[in-house]
Amino acid sequence: MTTIRLPPTGRTTGRTTSVPAAIARAPVSARTWRCLAYLVVNAVLGVCEFFLTVALLFSGTLFAVTFVGLPLICGAVRFGRLVGRAQRWLARVTLGSEVAGPDAFRAKKGLLGWLSSTLADAPGWRGLAYVTLRFPISAVGGWFAGLLWAGALVTFLYPVERLIFDPVNTDSHGVRHHSAIQLGNFYFDTWPRALLASAAGLLVVFIAPWPTRGLVALDQVLIRWLLGPSRTSSRLRELEHSRSRAVDDSAATLRRIERDLHDGTQARLVALAMNIGRVKESLGTEADAAPVDPAEMARARRLLEAAHGTAKDAIAELRELARGIHPPVLDSGLGNALATLAARSDLPVELRTALDDRPTRAIETITYFCAAELLTNVARHSGASHAVLDVAQDGATLRLRVSDDGRGGARPTPGGGLSGLDERVRTVDGQLTVSSPEGGPTVVAVDLPMQS
Repeated sequence: MTTIRLPPTGRTTGRTTSVPAAIARAPVSARTWRCLAYLVVNAVLGVCEFFLTVALLFSGTLFAVTFVGLPLICGAVRFGRLVGRAQRWLARVTLGSEVAGPDAFRAKKGLLGWLSSTLADAPGWRGLAYVTLRFPISAVGGWFAGLLWAGALVTFLYPVERLIFDPVNTDSHGVRHHSAIQLGNFYFDTWPRALLASAAGLLVVFIAPWPTRGLVALDQVLIRWLLGPSRTSSRLRELEHSRSRAVDDSAATLRRIERDLHDGTQARLVALAMNIGRVKESLGTEADAAPVDPAEMARARRLLEAAHGTAKDAIAELRELARGIHPPVLDSGLGNALATLAARSDLPVELRTALDDRPTRAIETITYFCAAELLTNVARHSGASHAVLDVAQDGATLRLRVSDDGRGGARPTPGGGLSGLDERVRTVDGQLTVSSPEGGPTVVAVDLPMQS
């Protein structure tokens, strides 16, 4: 199931890699070496950032009784923001990991305002928390990964090193061994033993990528948790984006209505008025006692017929415009409106409704238009023989499902109908999901709150 959350989910290739193939490619994989470079850089930065943070906070706390302490603490908080920005950049450059940053820092006016704003800056404190929690990964994990890789490569190349440098060690009994590696009193001083050490080094080469990637994955969790936007700020951003889309959609709807009224209904009403005026001229005035010419009567009749047709067209256009703003059929309830919608569909639709409570008018309207758009998509694009329209209430959530037995392959595309529906439902904190494998069936579900 693909959950549509802007931006829309990308397509997957469907290719899988077997475990042996992944293990075989891991030592030469670009991802492994990017992770190793990331850990090595962090091994240096992490230690420096940690001790600088400790120094600032300790000094600020020590001098808290004076005015000097607060600027030091504020400097540490601002440093936390700087660390977050630098770390997100490093992760993006080396790992290709995109993490959105927090909201920009907004300080109040004046020195005291800046101090109070800085001390209350949650992203800055979260950056300091990241520095503290990341320190073990940097100080231990980074150096461990570096030494593991260095030891694996040195051991793997041990026969070549032994051939070139011919190292010599003397044991406690004064016996000389041509070996640079030993385990206790066991010396790798013969070629079979040297090849055994090389085989062990090769084994470690294939093992080393996984703790390296694991340490990076742990660091990425900390980055997303502490250096990205908080859940509250993300929610506020999403609501602001939804509100902006709702305002734009409302403005576009008003422009469309104005254009339709101006270019359609208004033009027809003008033509109607002109035809009625011509009829009036043809019939003359009450002061004119002369009999009306039959030809003029025929002309007046034609003008009246044209005026009548124009009036009917204008009424139909006005009715269509009103239905686009708020379908009158919704006045009798969502169930009746959906029944009418299913009956008008171009293909057989099975309707199932189970609503204990009536949603608000806004939710009813969104549900109706979503159902209408989805049934239209089924009729036009799916090649299905029938569809199922299911509407049910689950606590405080209204669930709309439209399924068909068509060819499948429905995908949300920018500017397409499914993306438009997603934007519509997100304005009221709803969610749209699509499941449409190739060959079908297609199931589109819309979850909306009962109360908007």
